[in-house]
Amino acid sequence: MEILKCDGVRKIYGSGNNQVIALDKIDFSVDKGEFVAIVGASGSGKSTLLHILGSVDQPTKGKVIVEGVDISSMNRTQSAIFRRRKVGLVYQFYNLIPTLTIRKNILMPLLLDKRKVNQEYFEQVVNSLGIADKLDFLPNQLSGGQQQRAAIARALIYRPALLLADEPTGNLDQKNSKEIIDMLKLSNRNLNQTILLITHDEKIALEADRIVTVEDGRIISDQKRR
Repeated sequence: MEILKCDGVRKIYGSGNNQVIALDKIDFSVDKGEFVAIVGASGSGKSTLLHILGSVDQPTKGKVIVEGVDISSMNRTQSAIFRRRKVGLVYQFYNLIPTLTIRKNILMPLLLDKRKVNQEYFEQVVNSLGIADKLDFLPNQLSGGQQQRAAIARALIYRPALLLADEPTGNLDQKNSKEIIDMLKLSNRNLNQTILLITHDEKIALEADRIVTVEDGRIISDQKRR
């Protein structure tokens, strides 16, 4: 079942002689439960694409459809609500709130919406990510790998349509990087979570089911691996 569709997406910054085309006629779709790696050199447009898919930014032209809803024309308030409810965002920097416990950081999307916590699902997520014993700690009491696990748990807690991860292992050593990718694969397999992973690391990209290569704002390759 198609969960995401980009139709002729362009992103242009500036105007006239200062115009920069960050994305140029991006067309692709993603089915529910896919694990897709988006790769490309620095400046290729891959992070711009992720920000548009997560409604952090809007395309200059074209449409982005998520679960049948056109998110490309939403205003700022609509985009913020959409991100909270439909998109899990994981960045290189964990973006945890330092004064809140790990439990409250993970539950923040639900607390902001005054939604009841599904305790069974919460326990499934924190147990699968190996942080069930860290819930009453503050972020600075955890290692980088543990903080990234908490960030992934926060991204998953709303059961988002999409989990978008932008270089999630960029701040981690090789051991922790492998563990984080294993955690993403686990959530993809056990929770049927749709994941789009931005990375410049070919080894990490090879863990995905599909690799989309972006160069100069265009998709130049789209290969399914399994």
